[in-house]
Amino acid sequence: MVWEAHQAAAQLVRPGATTAEIDAAIENVFIQHDAIPLFKGVPGVTPFPAATCVSINEEVVHGMPGSRQLVEGDIVSLDTGCKVNGWCGDAAVTHAVGTVSPIAAKLLEITQGSLQIAIDQMSRKSRWSEVAREMQEYVEAADFSVVTEFVGHGIGREMHESPQVPNYFSKRFLKEGDFPLRTGLVLAVEPMVNVGKREAKVTKDHWTVVTCDGSLSAHFEHTLALTSDGVEILTGPPS
Repeated sequence: MVWEAHQAAAQLVRPGATTAEIDAAIENVFIQHDAIPLFKGVPGVTPFPAATCVSINEEVVHGMPGSRQLVEGDIVSLDTGCKVNGWCGDAAVTHAVGTVSPIAAKLLEITQGSLQIAIDQMSRKSRWSEVAREMQEYVEAADFSVVTEFVGHGIGREMHESPQVPNYFSKRFLKEGDFPLRTGLVLAVEPMVNVGKREAKVTKDHWTVVTCDGSLSAHFEHTLALTSDGVEILTGPPS
């Protein structure tokens, strides 16, 4: 259902479309299949009002849909999830709106590539820190930066479960939070990458997170299961 919702949204990503229209398309898929949107009503200073986080250009995550129209050259991150039969799925994609700048195109390529490293390496490494290190090195080799304020997460009966899943390596995580990669583990892996510096901040709406230096940011995410046959992309297309 998460994959299908993203396909419906992708059809609307074009200049002139509003972020509210894109969110409505995603929520409609969930409604048609009796799936529960995970994001709508999430508690905060004000509850999150939509089924989708729609984040444009310098917005990193948690952008709120509304009347804003997409314009040629934007990049737009769509992050959504739902619960079906008691189980959760969560995924994000950053789209180019029309023709984008070379640096924006490179950002999308590198951020998606960082997620692909996790998909490729989860079944080959013994601990998450080994995967995270490779993800970070790949991003920084392109002269981009990994957002460290937000990380991925375990996922199952609830959207956010243990463990925390960073997209970067740190000695503190190695000591306090690292975990073994074992069959049965299900993770929402979601690298967020900035063109400029890694620092981000929350805006006055209490939800939208933007880069502190105003640089572009991208976000890709899949819900991944580590099975005895390797990694299964649960939020990928049906097979």
